[in-house]
Amino acid sequence: MLLFIGPLGTTEIIFIVLIILLLFGGKKIPELMRGLGKGIREFNDAKSNVKKEIEDGLSEKENMNKTTSAQNSQTTHTSTQQ
Repeated sequence: MLLFIGPLGTTEIIFIVLIILLLFGGKKIPELMRGLGKGIREFNDAKSNVKKEIEDGLSEKENMNKTTSAQNSQTTHTSTQQ
């Protein structure tokens, strides 16, 4: 098992970059980075959509509560006058 202790140093980063370059080659790396960028973009879009849906649901619930409260207060006010 490989134990990873401490932050990466410059030597380790250079070593990792060289291994990636040897494994994938210079032509494949831009394609990999493009794919990674698209994946991150899609993830952020999905995260934004979920956040927006939750906020919309909460605001819709608050509007329903305000409407219900207003209707209840009108009903109470009308029945008090009769």
